[in-house]
Amino acid sequence: MEDLVIGMAGSGGDGIVSAGEALIAAAAYEGYYALMTKSFGSQVRGGESSCRVRLATRRVLNPGGALDVAVALNWEDFLKFGAELPVSGATVVIYEEKTGVAPDAIPFAGVSPREVFAVPIGEIAKQAAGTDKAKSTVVLGLIAGWFGIAPDAMLRGVRKKFAKKGDELVQANERAFAMGAEYARAHPLATPRAMAPALPGSSRKMLGDGNDFCAAASIFAGCDFFGGYPITPSTEVMQFFTREVWKYGGAVLQAEDEIAGIGAALGASFAGKKAMTATSGPGLSLKTEILGLATIAELPLVILDVQRGGPSTGIPTKPEQSDLFAAAFSGHGDVLRPILAPTSVADTFDVTVEAFNIAERYQTPVIILSDQEVAQRKETVDPIDLTRFKIEERRRPSEVELADYARFKLTDDFVSPISHPGMAGGNYQGAGIEHNERANPTASGKVHQAMNEKRFRKLAPLKQRRDLFHVEGNPRAPLALVGWGSIAGVCREAYARAKADGIDVKLMVPWLLYPIAEEVYKEFFATVKAGLVVELSYQGQLYRMLRMFVDVPAGVTPYCRSGANPIQPREVVAQLHAAALSLQHPATQVSAED
Repeated sequence: MEDLVIGMAGSGGDGIVSAGEALIAAAAYEGYYALMTKSFGSQVRGGESSCRVRLATRRVLNPGGALDVAVALNWEDFLKFGAELPVSGATVVIYEEKTGVAPDAIPFAGVSPREVFAVPIGEIAKQAAGTDKAKSTVVLGLIAGWFGIAPDAMLRGVRKKFAKKGDELVQANERAFAMGAEYARAHPLATPRAMAPALPGSSRKMLGDGNDFCAAASIFAGCDFFGGYPITPSTEVMQFFTREVWKYGGAVLQAEDEIAGIGAALGASFAGKKAMTATSGPGLSLKTEILGLATIAELPLVILDVQRGGPSTGIPTKPEQSDLFAAAFSGHGDVLRPILAPTSVADTFDVTVEAFNIAERYQTPVIILSDQEVAQRKETVDPIDLTRFKIEERRRPSEVELADYARFKLTDDFVSPISHPGMAGGNYQGAGIEHNERANPTASGKVHQAMNEKRFRKLAPLKQRRDLFHVEGNPRAPLALVGWGSIAGVCREAYARAKADGIDVKLMVPWLLYPIAEEVYKEFFATVKAGLVVELSYQGQLYRMLRMFVDVPAGVTPYCRSGANPIQPREVVAQLHAAALSLQHPATQVSAED
């Protein structure tokens, strides 16, 4: 097999996520491409946990569809994940024999898996290690034994994981792994299914998640200060900064709340430092007031919003793409702030560097809209060539400009030189009240009009950046597919499948979500008669925003659903087939269900 999807679920403390991490680490070591997502209940302690790992010999774009292998340590927890761990007729099911469910009575109504194995996982763990806490290591042995996935690398990972806890624990887990593998060999698959080796010449991969790559890219871009407050699923960014940024002369403030966190970051920017904060939906709501202050004070600032299920507290541990309206429009008065969205762990690095460059170039807050899947999933990534990046700095005033300094001077490109406290001649009043060129408060309608124009027009060049949009396919194709954020990987795979089926479709994946690049979309939609904008939100927020600014063809419709309900590539392909058929028979409305 060149592509294998493994899903596992159990209770908190069963080590399911640790097993997944060991599996993907072994895959990275062997040169495979791999992607791992993890999901939890919203309980603070305990509850269900799951992960799914997709391994392939070629680049992995999304978590995949139905499971090839399903591992259930107990059925109650496994079934709570529903569509996140779908089982089909091609799935090999492995479950804890102790659950007392007969193989012919496993709880998958209407589905007959390919093979089912009731394994005494806990019993093997106790026999090998003296405790059932080694169940996850037994599972790794079973997977290595049945599917031939990097057994040596997995065993190396097990040793590394327990090395600091003493030789006795290492040896106990080695026995658990070996007994799991031996059980698999003694109970072979009816139809052997071995993972193909990594392609010749494949090198070891980097392994990380989106939050880590965002934090690393921020430090690389020159971020000196992080101010924030812990919130799922963005907390790992602050944790990374806390471990690493001091090595580069930076600082971290864990504030008392979300408002104080962004306030401290904005203060650091006013002081001349590159600064950022990170949050999720409820925190973005709280940060809105100071986002407005950053806009009117024209201060560079990067805000990472790792989207989760909403509204309010919503579903903290599941992905959703429903903060786009809040990111674009949550501010009184006329505000315009750039919004960028990464589509994978790898391009989270690129998008983050770009966010800092845009913030510095245009002296504006920039929002990075990640989501729980991209932020917390692990991916194998080819080493990043850092020489391809150019790091930008804010425009500083010259000696001539400081001699008669006007902080908000109306320049030709509407971007003014920005000083910082301590710069001789550069003092100015930074406040949230409207001001004239010299930062003096004003209630003049004429000045207010000019300053609003300044704050909007300085961002006009951003909308011309074609490099912030990934477009492929026949430029004159009549069908279009648009996807952003974590759903972009689904759309990329769906696009490839549809093309292979002979569907004439073109694909757009935007990094820049706002301001809407009218000309870019106008060119893309010029030949389009039908298509889809795919989103993991109930409303289809990008689709609605596009209709505010762009003449979207009538045949282009949203394909969307609420978070925690994964969209699979095969569903998108079916919709594209239906759209293509409707173009052939315009008098008949055709849906994928037909």
